[in-house]
Parts: sequence; structure tokens; C-alpha cells
Amino acid sequence: MSESVKKALEGGKMASLISVVLGGSVDDTGRGSTKMRGPAINVRSKEETKDAKLAELLPSLQVLNVELQNEIKAGQIQLSMQQRGLVISFTQASLFPSGEDVIAPQAHSGLERVAAALAKIPNPVRLEGHTDSIPIKTSRFRSNWELSAARSIALLELLATQFGIPKERLSVAGYADTAPLASNDTEEGRSKNRRVDLVILNQQGVMAEPQKIDQPVDHKP
Repeated sequence: MSESVKKALEGGKMASLISVVLGGSVDDTGRGSTKMRGPAINVRSKEETKDAKLAELLPSLQVLNVELQNEIKAGQIQLSMQQRGLVISFTQASLFPSGEDVIAPQAHSGLERVAAALAKIPNPVRLEGHTDSIPIKTSRFRSNWELSAARSIALLELLATQFGIPKERLSVAGYADTAPLASNDTEEGRSKNRRVDLVILNQQGVMAEPQKIDQPVDHKP
């Protein structure tokens, strides 16, 4: 694996290597796509920086591509390489009913497969919660911001308590309705927007996280 990455970097072939795994091209943002192509960049330092970020997550990408191949082929899960890391998105079934932070039971099997894949890679994972654009103000959630954060926490609890992912590897974020995947004008689109994206963080993403201090070991006689 390391030898393949080294050769790709030396030959400037990282974009081609990613396209083999994800399918399609890699645009200027580092996102794998069969349609998107970014403008050419002639500044070598930027190319080298982008290639290094891609190379860092290539082993994780290959693990996920193998472990989740059935879900990817069925169009249920999408992998995309972005600046902050490798993003796992659910593209079909809604993870949450409207206005709720309880994960839909039909999503559990897919999440179990994702958790099994996460257990095979070492990177920290950020859970990014999202809502549709319908405003909410209830006794439990005063806004879509609170709802999106609650959805991230719900997924964290499921991954940690039911599927054994250490909580120390996880962090949460909430984006309300500010980053939709689809149009909020239809129920189908709103369903896709009620989600939590899982982001496998690269080193740049980890540097943006709070520094963790090693806990002292309790030596018992």
C-alpha cells in the first residue's frame, strides 16, 4: 500500500489513483465524481499539498470501499474525498423522521456495516448532523441547530454502545439546514437532508480538533 502511494505521489498520479477507487475524476476540491472536473492548477506546491491529503486517507478509502461495496453499488452510501477528510453519506433512506433525533430502525443494518468498517481504520471520526429546512420549536428542540446536534449525539451513542466504536474516536457537530444534500422543496429531498454524515478526518481535520491530554494511569497495587 505505502509503495503504491509513494509511486503515485512521485509520478503525480494521485488523482488517477483516487478515480480508480471512487470512480470518475477528482476535482479541485478533492471530491471524487464521475462528472465534476476542477480547473487545472499549475502551482506545484498546491498539487503536492492536495496529493498528500489524498494519500493520507487512501488506505482508509480502500478499506471502506471493500467493506461497504454492496451498499455503494446499491447507491445507499456514497464516499467522497473532501478537504477535511473522507465523507460517508447515506444517499437513500432517511436516517431520521421529521423533527426527531431517533434513528430509523431500517437504517440500523447499514450503520452496523459502517461501524464494522470504521473498526478497521484508526482515524478519528466526526459526526455531522443536518436537518431539513422546516423550522422546529418544541419543548425539546428550540431550533434546527439543537435538532441537528441531537442527531449527531444519537448516532454517537448508537456507534459506541451498540457497535463498540470507542467514544474517544468520535466528535459531533450540528449544521441545522445550512448544508442540504437535496432540494427542500420536496419530501424526498427533505428526507435526504435529515442525516448525519460521518467524516473520517485527515491530519488537517484532526489539527482543528481540541488537543486531548493523556489521562494518568491509575496504578493499583
